[in-house]
Parts: sequence; C-alpha cells; structure tokens
Amino acid sequence: MTSRVHDPYAALRHRDMRLYMVSRAASGLGESMLAVALGWQVYQITNSVLSLGMISMAQAIPSLGLALFAGHAADRADRRTILLVTQLVALVTALALAGAAASPHPAVWPIYAVLFVRGVNGAFAGPTTAAILPQLVPPERFSNAVTWRTTLTQLTGLVGPVAGGLLLRWWGSAASVYETAAALSLVAAVALTYLKPQPAEPAPNSESMLRSLREGVRYVFGKPQILGPIALDLFAVLFGGATALFPVYARDILKVGPQGLGMLRAAPSVGAMATALILLHRPPIERSGRAMLVCVAGFGVCMIGFGVSRSYLVSLLLLALSGAADNVSVVIRHTVVQALTPNRMRGRVSAVNSIFIGASNQIGGFESGVAAYAMGTVPSVVFGGAMTILVVIGAAAMWPQLCALGRLDRLGVPQPEEQVPS
Repeated sequence: MTSRVHDPYAALRHRDMRLYMVSRAASGLGESMLAVALGWQVYQITNSVLSLGMISMAQAIPSLGLALFAGHAADRADRRTILLVTQLVALVTALALAGAAASPHPAVWPIYAVLFVRGVNGAFAGPTTAAILPQLVPPERFSNAVTWRTTLTQLTGLVGPVAGGLLLRWWGSAASVYETAAALSLVAAVALTYLKPQPAEPAPNSESMLRSLREGVRYVFGKPQILGPIALDLFAVLFGGATALFPVYARDILKVGPQGLGMLRAAPSVGAMATALILLHRPPIERSGRAMLVCVAGFGVCMIGFGVSRSYLVSLLLLALSGAADNVSVVIRHTVVQALTPNRMRGRVSAVNSIFIGASNQIGGFESGVAAYAMGTVPSVVFGGAMTILVVIGAAAMWPQLCALGRLDRLGVPQPEEQVPS
C-alpha cells in the first residue's frame, strides 16, 4: 500500500482559493500600511501616547459590540456579498482619511470618527472572512487552506508596515498611504466579484436573531473541542502577550532605541512566517491537540526568557521562537474551529472567536500595563509567561478532549460530530 504524497499547494489548485488569496493579500497590505500611517499622523497631531491607544479603542468598541450580530448576518446573507460591501466601505473610509490628512489644519477627531466606521466594518468582515473559507476548498484540503491564509497574514504583516513607512518617507504625507490603501481595497473587491464559493447550508430564517445568537454561543460552549482552543488563545494572549511593553524594553532595558523597537515588533512575525512555510511543505499535523498545548506552553517559556534577557540578539531569537509557536497554535485553532462547526453556523461561531481574540488583544495590552505598574516590567512579563504555562495545564485538565484531536486534514470529514468524540 503506497502512502499518499503530501501536496503543499493543494488548496491553491482551486480557482476560488487563489482569488480569495489575492483579495486577502490586497486587503491585508492596505490595512497594515494604513495602520502605520495612522499612528504616525495621530502622534504628529497630538504628541500624546494616549491618543495612540484611542486608535485601537475607536475600532475595538464597535467591532466587539457588533461581532455576534455580524456573525448572525454571515449565516443568513450571502458571504461573498458581505465581503464585497466591506471592501467598498474600506475603500471609502480610506479616501475619507486621505481627505482629512490633506487638510491644512488636520484634527484628530475626524480620524477617530472614520475609525469607528471602520470598526463597524471590521465587525462584519472578520467572521465572514473566516466563515467563507470552507466553501472554497474540499474538507480534506481545508487545513492546507488555513495554513496558506495564516502565511499570507504574516507576510502582509511584515511587508505592509515597511511599505507604509517607505511611502511616508518618500511622499511625506499620510494621505498618500491612505490613497494606496484605498486602491488596494479596490483590488480586493474586484477579486471578490469573481469568487464563486460553494453554496452554504442556509440557517433557518424563521429563527429570531436573539435565538440565533444564543444558539451560536451555546454551540461554542457546548463543544470542548472548540471552546478549548478559543479559551486557550484568549488567556495565553491575555497573560503572555508583552507587545505593549516593547517600548520599555527597547529604550530602558535593551537600550536599542526606536529602530530596535521595530525589530522587536517584527521578530514574532519572522518566526511565524518561517513556521508557516514549514507547515505548508510537510503533511498535516497528526496529534493536533497535543501539538497546540505544547506550542502554547512553549510560547509561555519564550516570554519568560524574553522577560529576563538583557541581550538584544537573544531577545530577538526568543520573540521569533514565540511567534513560531504561536503560529502553529493559530493554524490548529482556526482549522479546528471551522472544521468542527456546521456550515450554517460558521458565521456565528467565527464571531464568538473574533470576540475572544479581540478581547485578548485589547485587554491583554491593558493588563500588561497594569501588571508592569504594579510589580515592575520584568517581573510582569515573567509572571505572564508563567501564567500561560499554568493556563495550558488547566486547559488540558479541564478539556481532555483537546488531547484527542487528531490529524488536521481529517477533522470534519465527513461530519464533525462523527470524527471527534464529545
């Protein structure tokens, strides 16, 4: 009996997946470039660190508040249409930011108002982007599709900020970056117009919205194989993430200045990219549940090492390793959540996932600042890494089903309930 040869490009052999990747590449580049220009422009206007935090808050409030309703819409309406509308809204809001930047007396509040609209837009784009992916490839190629999507996200996260910074330097205006982001949104929208996803099983239209939302939340909390990975990511990022404290390390501990700060922020993406390329060229992970637990614990170990490091190079290496470990867990989590969720509920389940991720990123930064204020920067990072390891131990004990998760490309084939015991 001959073993099946692994095809690292299996998902990309599907036309709709290629179109999806083009759309995501254009959209991701635009978002990354726009984020750099926003931070630069707002800080130039206000000279206030607090105003930088308001950039995230202006988008986070509507995004988190509307995520469940957006998930409901993703399970009721045509997902391609939702994505197309969100790209057009992204285009218009980018042009609005360009207009505000071109003003002879730019103010910050119009920027926040536009960002609030973009937050509303992102609430619908996030769950729908995840929910439509299983409609583009066969189930056995879904884990490969998730790995490609994750690789692309890391790539745009590396290239976008560099490109945005270069445009700011060459043209000297944030308006040029916003206009470029608008053009990329147009490219993303055009790619989506040619997308022809497989029909999704419709959710019952007679069901009320509140009942539908409760069903989505109940499904997540009733499935340990789904709740476990989501909760694991939430608490790992909440405690273990130290991105908010990188400026302190760059200036006061490692003494590498603003250029070194940029390298600290890029290091996790470098590790994540390298891991993503390895995952693409090897067969799907066999014991995915155990691998996820080991990688999240490894992330905690890396953050403890980073916390106590006084060497710039060692710190970069540890952050790269943390990004590598995190990327493996992200691929597994995305695959598990989508593969084990019925098509008719993927929008709502993706929305719950978005809320957990958004909360961990936003609240995690706040937690890092409070912990550093209370116990000092280095002890707070070490404490966060240790808590991450304890979270892994607790998750393994609370949800033993996680350890039973098997090979990624076999999850959800043919029916999620038949493959993984509850």
